[in-house]
Formats: sequence, structure tokens, C-alpha cells
Amino acid sequence: MGNNSVLTLIEGEVATLTLNRPQFHNAFDEQMIEELLGALESVSVNDSIRVVILAANGSSFSAGADLGWMRRASRMTENENLSDARRLACLLSTLNKLAKPTIALVHGPAYGGGIGILCCCDIVLATPACRFKLSEVRLGLIPAVIMPYVIAAIGARHTRRYALTAETIHLDLALKMGLVHIKCKDDKELKADCDKLSNSLLSGGAEAIGDAKNFLLKISGYPIDSDLIEESACRIARRRTQDEAKEGIEAFLEKRAPVWVK
Repeated sequence: MGNNSVLTLIEGEVATLTLNRPQFHNAFDEQMIEELLGALESVSVNDSIRVVILAANGSSFSAGADLGWMRRASRMTENENLSDARRLACLLSTLNKLAKPTIALVHGPAYGGGIGILCCCDIVLATPACRFKLSEVRLGLIPAVIMPYVIAAIGARHTRRYALTAETIHLDLALKMGLVHIKCKDDKELKADCDKLSNSLLSGGAEAIGDAKNFLLKISGYPIDSDLIEESACRIARRRTQDEAKEGIEAFLEKRAPVWVK
């Protein structure tokens, strides 16, 4: 287990995926990308898992791209680099579209690709020890693969500034920008707040949460026109006919917990 770049812990209906390259500040390389992608694909098809938590060992959440990996990439052809970059793009897309709710626990700095990971998660909790930075331009690079998710999380205006300046973003500003949802005073509160959120997520129907997340991703930034209005009506009409919805409504009327609440 010591050589694994990503550790998976399953406790009941909650899976925790932990970045495990603390000696390199959890910087991404080829191995970590493949292991995290594999872990996400595994939890995606496991119906017993209903909440996924992203965490990290060591003092940092993630320093972004591993410089050794970047050095190797700089010596490859453009086509070789394209194949390499597509794996990171696949990882981010898989995390962003995961049908299960995701919570990121950030206890230390998150730079570059580390911010990309956070922007692909549904809920982000962080402590005052955190620092955030879109640092790519300082290395002569650009945050291309992560940029669509960063813009979706904090907006184009903020992204334009911080992707160009690579300034450090402190926690209070990250909260105002929408990069972080909840400020926790320390690691203990980080864990406690995560447990509360997990319990809240487990009180909802798993299929409904997956549907809601899918619809949110589909319509984000989409104009409210006749097509969207019709699609929204079709979505709720279809959901009302599902067994999960029928059980949820009956449980509420009968003043009992639905069957999915353990």
C-alpha cells in the first residue's frame, strides 16, 4: 500500500480517496492520474457507495503537476503530449460527471491541477492553512485542461485575473469567489463538517441526486428558453414515475424514513 499514489477506504456507503504522494506534496504524475481515474471508475459502478470524499495525506492537498512529469513531457513530441494530456482531461471529466456526490477536504495548499480537482467536486471544505494558486504561467505553461472547470466554479472574470497573475488566493477570498464552500477552523472541524454533509447527502435518494447533478451540469450557462423549459418539465415528469420517488413521497406522508436511510 505504501507505493500507492491513491488510497481507497470504504466505510459503509462512503468512499474516501486519498492522494498519497506526501513527499511530493501530492503532485500529479502519470501514476497518480491512472490510479485516481481507476479509483473513480471503481466507485462509480459500486452501487453500495453513495458519497465520495477526496482527501490528501501530508502537508499539502496537491501542488499540481509533478515537475519531473512536466520535464518528461517537455521532451516529448506534441502528439505524445496530446496523448498524455488526454489522460488528465479524462480524469477531470470523470470526476466532474460522477453520478455520486463528491466532497473535497482541503487541509493545505492546492495549486494548478489541485485547484482543477476541487473545481470538479460538488462541495469543498477547507481550513485556514490552505492556499490556492493557478501557478502554471510561472512555469511557462497554461491551465488549459482545468480551465473549463475553474471558470464553471469561480467565473470567467476571476479566472482571467488569477490564471494570468498566478497570485496566491487565501481562504477568505476563495470563499467569496466560490472556490470553497465551507471554512473549517482546523482538521478536527474539517472531519466533523464532512461527516455532517455526508449524512445530509445520504438522506437523499441516490438516483435523484445523480439525476439532479446530471441536469445541473447539462444546463449550467444555458439560456432559459423553450427547449430548457420543456426539458425541465420532462425531467420531473420522468422522475415522479420512478420507484425511488414513489417511496420518498410515501415515506414523507407516512412520517417515516425512506428505505435508503439506514
